Amino acid sequence: MAGKTKVALVGIGKIALDQHVPAIAASADWELAATVSRKGSVSGVPAFTDFAAFLAERSDIPVVSLCMPPVPRFDYAKAALLAGRHVILEKPPGATLAEVHELQAIASQSGLSLFATWHSRMAHAVAPAKAWLRGATVKQAHITWREDVRKWHPGQDWVFEPGGMGVFDPGINALSILTEILPQPVHLTKARLEFPENRQTPIAAQLTFSGNVTADFDWRQEGPQTWDIAVSTDKGELALRMGGNVLEINGEATAGENSIMGEYPSLYARMAELVRVRASDVDLSPMVHVADALTLGSRITTAAFHF
Repeated sequence: MAGKTKVALVGIGKIALDQHVPAIAASADWELAATVSRKGSVSGVPAFTDFAAFLAERSDIPVVSLCMPPVPRFDYAKAALLAGRHVILEKPPGATLAEVHELQAIASQSGLSLFATWHSRMAHAVAPAKAWLRGATVKQAHITWREDVRKWHPGQDWVFEPGGMGVFDPGINALSILTEILPQPVHLTKARLEFPENRQTPIAAQLTFSGNVTADFDWRQEGPQTWDIAVSTDKGELALRMGGNVLEINGEATAGENSIMGEYPSLYARMAELVRVRASDVDLSPMVHVADALTLGSRITTAAFHF
C-alpha cells in the first residue's frame, strides 16, 4: 500500500467527530477522502448525502468506515462490499448476529476485508491485563460499568428503540474487554434487565456468568463515570480502570494511561494491516453475550426516562 489509503466516513455524528476524524487525521496510513451523512460534514472533505451516489462517483476510495447506528448499518455495509469496498464496522457490528454472518460471507467470497471493531479492546491496559491473566486461575470477576446516557448520547432516542441496545451500547464495551482478557470463556446464566416504562431497551442490567463472573451496567449515573473490571486470581488481584486504560495489580497502577484517545488510532492501524493482506477480523463473542442477556433476562419495569 503505497502512501495513504483513501477512506470514506459514513455517519457524521458525535462518535465520528470525536474519535474517527481525529484518528484518521493523525494516521500515516489513511486519508479522509469523503463523508456521507444526511446532516453532518467535515470541513474541507467532499461530502455526500446519498450513499449510492458516493459509491457510483468515488470508485477511487477503497475503504468505507460505517459510524451510523446499528439498525441501518447492514444495508450500507452490504452495498459497500458488493461494490468492492473494504468495510470497517463501528461497534456493535450489527443489529443482529445473522446479518453480520452474512457480511462475513460476502467479504470472504469477494476477497475483501471486514473489520468488526471493538474500540475498548484497544484501550492502553487491555493487552497487559491479558498477558498477566494468561495461565492464571480466575476465582471471580466483576464488571462495574455505570455512565450517564445524557452525556454520551444527548437526545439520541434511537438508543432506546429496538436495535439500539440501551445500556448494552456501553456495556458491550466491557464485554469486549472481558472476552479478550479472560483465559477461559464464560457463558451467561442469569440476567436482570431494567426497562423504563416508556422505552424499548434496558437502562440497567445485572448479569451473572459461569466462572463466578458478574456485571452491573447502569446508564443513569451522574457525576464521575465508572468503567471498572476487577478480577481475583490465584496470582493476586487485577483491576482495569478508565474503561481498560489503567491496569492495577494488587492495588498498584502498573500499566496504561489515563486517556481513551489511543483506542481509535489503534483500530485504524489494525484496519491498515487487514487491508494490506485482504484479511478480516470479526469476533462476535461480546455481541453473543448481549443477545443471550436479551433472551434469558427477566424484565423489570422502572420509572420513565426522558432526556
